[in-house]
Amino acid sequence: MGAQKSIHAGKAKIDFNVDLTHKLCTALMLPPPFRHSSNPFSQVIGSLCIKHPNLFGKSEKLDVSWDKGLYDSNILIAYRKPRPEWLAQQSFVIQHSITPEIGIHGLPADNFSRSGSGGVNLCRFSTGIDLNEPATSNWCSTTSIKFEHVRPINDDGRSITRDLDGFPVTCSGNVHDSMVVLKQESSYAIANDHTFSQLNFQIEQGIPLLSKWLIFNRFKFVVSKGVKLGPAFLLTSLTGGSIVGDMAPYQAFAIGGLNSIRGYGEGAVGSGRSCLIVNSEIKVPMAKGLEGAIFMDCGTDLGSGHHVPGNPALRKGKPGSGLGFGYGLRFNSSLGQFRIDYAMNAFQQKTVYFGIGNVTS
Repeated sequence: MGAQKSIHAGKAKIDFNVDLTHKLCTALMLPPPFRHSSNPFSQVIGSLCIKHPNLFGKSEKLDVSWDKGLYDSNILIAYRKPRPEWLAQQSFVIQHSITPEIGIHGLPADNFSRSGSGGVNLCRFSTGIDLNEPATSNWCSTTSIKFEHVRPINDDGRSITRDLDGFPVTCSGNVHDSMVVLKQESSYAIANDHTFSQLNFQIEQGIPLLSKWLIFNRFKFVVSKGVKLGPAFLLTSLTGGSIVGDMAPYQAFAIGGLNSIRGYGEGAVGSGRSCLIVNSEIKVPMAKGLEGAIFMDCGTDLGSGHHVPGNPALRKGKPGSGLGFGYGLRFNSSLGQFRIDYAMNAFQQKTVYFGIGNVTS
């Protein structure tokens, strides 16, 4: 069920949007990768969004959002003051989230085609400032500095310091990690009727304001290239990253899953200090708004899995590299792109994915 309401406060208009949905038919969902609960409220998913465009009468914007999934939740509060267009736009952000750590601590099952709960969840609190630089014709950039507090918890919500095998789940060895993170993210994109190119790179630096806080440098990039070949469209992307310095297991690069290597569960290929992933897909129009696709994904942790504290990938038997391929359908509509993928991994295990997203090409 959903509801949307607008309230006029003086000259300001406050928008509320509420959506609560109960999981009615488990037969339509993939096998549950996480824990089970007898609490009826745990089967409810939904979202709440509040937007105030003129909080103090000077066009200050306040956005509050809450999203609840079956096993995760996220609360985000963002406050923005208006600034001249040629200056960086500032946002003060507070965020609290709880997410199952499946990518690193998940247990691969069914020939690595899915990942079950490893009993580790991350309760994360962060607060800080986002600076959005004025966009040029092809470039856009965002800089942020935030304090982060990460506390691993088990499936019952209690703080933990070790996983089910007895290995530490934090860098400090205590019940939480704290850090100040300076992050720079930049994107470049250029397109015409026959091709497009896109580059995104992120750099995160842990700043040791206190001696026990994490010191690290984490780098990630994504390069994408699309080329029109007659009626078909070929899209290829290369993703890579690496981290040096202090590291908790949850900071590793998880390889495998819908947005990584299809045919594998989330993180079922591996988790390492470094990664390299190649995705390639060719799409052919079949009817108005309907496309057929053939894809192949591959990736590796570059032999860095044993450098992750506790070596969770080795303990769970992850191969460290993987290959997935298959075919699918894409339907483009005004609501977005509806997609279905049928994938097979290197162990001949088959998986079907359903998704809804933005139209990208």
